[in-house]
Amino acid sequence: MEAIWLYQFRLIVIGDSTVGKSCLIRRFTEGRFAQVSDPTVGVDFFSRLVEIEPGKRIKLQIWDTAGQERFRSITRAYYRNSVGGLLLFDITNRRSFQNVHEWLEEARSHVQPQSIVFLLVGHKCDLEPQRQVSRQEAEKLASAYGMRYVETSARDAINVEHAFTELTRDIFQLVRSGDITIQEGWEGVKSGFVPNVVHSSEEVTKSDRRCLC
Repeated sequence: MEAIWLYQFRLIVIGDSTVGKSCLIRRFTEGRFAQVSDPTVGVDFFSRLVEIEPGKRIKLQIWDTAGQERFRSITRAYYRNSVGGLLLFDITNRRSFQNVHEWLEEARSHVQPQSIVFLLVGHKCDLEPQRQVSRQEAEKLASAYGMRYVETSARDAINVEHAFTELTRDIFQLVRSGDITIQEGWEGVKSGFVPNVVHSSEEVTKSDRRCLC
């Protein structure tokens, strides 16, 4: 039987509170934008299949983390089992951009001995008149850290698919080249799933979210 997905990748989405992490994930996994979104408490889970090449599908398990300081001890526990991450800042909030370094250093210090492939995301690009961080400045920072940079808008569905797909494709290439390997006891990458009971991809793509409150 053909595998429903070749690999499962665990991704973590981090950044300051109110930068739009939950809205971005819901736009990607559920195809909708919530005008009002309650702050994430602890960690929420979402999942979706992505076809990065014809016939090659990756299951993404996406961890939506709380940005508030009081939940940081909870979210730190999830870094180690992630293979990829979206590091968000709000282009209309300069402080959230200035905190990118802190988030990145925290992630790298807690992921050992593994490493995370990060994508820097400037969110809320639909609010161009309120921009406080230029694209050039953000691209320069991403380049300094060896990351790609993408600007997104959950409200207008700009580059949402592109951001998640490009990160997934980068991880897949590293897995295919052997730079990232499946390891026992590490949940970042799992091998393909051949279903015994599930008979359609639709059943697999149903949201698998749960909240650790």
